Amino acid sequence: MAKEKQQKAVKEAPKAPESHEQEKGVAPRLVELFRKGVIQNMMTQFHYSNVMQVPKLEKIAINVGVGQATQDAKLLDGVVKDLEIIVGQKPVTTKAKKAISNFKLREGLPIGVRVTLRERRMYEFMDRFINVAVPRIRDFRGFSDKSFDGRGNYTIGIKEHIIFPEIDVDKVTKVFGMDVTFVTTAKTDQEAYALLKEFGMPFVKREAIEQK
Repeated sequence: MAKEKQQKAVKEAPKAPESHEQEKGVAPRLVELFRKGVIQNMMTQFHYSNVMQVPKLEKIAINVGVGQATQDAKLLDGVVKDLEIIVGQKPVTTKAKKAISNFKLREGLPIGVRVTLRERRMYEFMDRFINVAVPRIRDFRGFSDKSFDGRGNYTIGIKEHIIFPEIDVDKVTKVFGMDVTFVTTAKTDQEAYALLKEFGMPFVKREAIEQK
């Protein structure tokens, strides 16, 4: 009986948020995966009584620090261009909040780039990141499960943006790294870990995560 109720709840589950752009075409693969597999697996694992309790991926935030931009402003232009190619969305520059004389840093000086992905672009980026970009990381053995923040969010540090196939290495003027944060609605690290793993996130062998 419990299994029948669970299957009914999955069928009646609301669709993942869709943009106007998505309504015109085929939904991203991970949206279908969430509806047809992730929801039911999460309900079974955590014994949720309501499908609305199942955590969701809310957004993906990408940040790039370009400290050398204080010496050469053109470096920032290259980072903006490459990041836009990777995510398919215009990034915004981040500026210094205060001056630091030792680093020749003035308040308001552009020192980085950031972009926030939601809905369709979020799922498409995650799919390409997990299945195409990550396998291109040298000597990759899996992501650590120690980078959760206690509130259901997970951050990964990428050293080289050239792992993304959209980037033509021959045209790159500077290789840069980035921090990629997966923001979820999960209330605990255990739930966030399970959600990301259901999506295919390649973690190292499971280590106990203490509930915070």
